[in-house]
Amino acid sequence: MDETRKYAVLDGTALKIIAMISMVFDHIGDMFFPEMTWFRMIGRIAMPVFSFCIAEGYVHTRDKKRYLLRMGVFALISEIPFDLAFDGRVGLGHQNIMLTFFISILTLMLFERIRGVKEQGQDKIPVWRNFLGLLAVAAAAVIALMLKTDYHLFGVLAVFIFYILKDRHHLIRTGAGVAFLALTRTMGYYITTGLSFIPLALYNGKKGKGLKWLFYIFYPGHLLLLFAIKFLMGGYR
Repeated sequence: MDETRKYAVLDGTALKIIAMISMVFDHIGDMFFPEMTWFRMIGRIAMPVFSFCIAEGYVHTRDKKRYLLRMGVFALISEIPFDLAFDGRVGLGHQNIMLTFFISILTLMLFERIRGVKEQGQDKIPVWRNFLGLLAVAAAAVIALMLKTDYHLFGVLAVFIFYILKDRHHLIRTGAGVAFLALTRTMGYYITTGLSFIPLALYNGKKGKGLKWLFYIFYPGHLLLLFAIKFLMGGYR
């Protein structure tokens, strides 16, 4: 037995709950207590964990197209609550994280389609296919940047890293994905991004209870709730 895995006690559901709690701290800090950076520092755990869960969900889903559609629908549903919560009005200045994850899932589908699989008699996939696949990933990352989605190209690339290393040792995969986000987002309260390695390292590879729809509904739901609270407090001018 791998000694590093005997402490793996968190399933996929537990990871998502940790990420959700972290995200709530982040959003409360951003909306209500911008001077208290510890809220945002706790919030930095969320993105690497969510990115890992998106990649893991993609690898294990039985219907990738439905997974993409579901994320796309909730990206649309979440956009108005996202705009209201952080700007107090609807606009196109900044798009929600579910759109980033929608682009990420689409990117993985395109990468697999372009790269293809090893054909009979081949030792490995041709270099040109790998190159075109990586070019598609880079293009998708740039599109996310142009659309100004939350975490934009960093989010798309993080999901891709967690995906492409799916067959590597879990700690190598986890470390690479977390390190990417930690090293590319190092300003201010982002310094705690690396703490996300702890819950991810404790992942046991099991799905858990799932609670799939809870996580989709929670994102726009908590944004609407925070918007309502801030609105009633007269926080939007």
